[in-house]
Amino acid sequence: MPPGKEQTASRWEFWGLKSCDTCRKAQKWIDETGLDTNVRDVRNDGLEPKMLTDWLKSPLADKLLNKRSTTWRQLSQSSRDQAKSGADPKFLVTLLAENPTLLKRPVLVRDGKPVAVGFNEKQWSALV
Repeated sequence: MPPGKEQTASRWEFWGLKSCDTCRKAQKWIDETGLDTNVRDVRNDGLEPKMLTDWLKSPLADKLLNKRSTTWRQLSQSSRDQAKSGADPKFLVTLLAENPTLLKRPVLVRDGKPVAVGFNEKQWSALV
């Protein structure tokens, strides 16, 4: 870990999916950098409504919904329309809590707030 990048003051979480190739790449990067991270699986651990509500207030909120996933394509057209058009946050919380694979992955979280959605090694290196 480079000087000045100590992680004692922050609590890191990594939200992903074991079967996701991008998540596996990000997990490998985490292991190689030695970042002390609590690894969470969206399918196994689920997404808590309170946490989702907080995440949807973040600047990255518009990136959290994976509109390219198989789960997205399996939703009814009315649900997709409702999620796309400036959705009511309560609707999005319910949608993501009931369909955790709709979360774009991986999500890197520091102190309860998402700081990166999707894996970009350069971006993640700058954050930690």
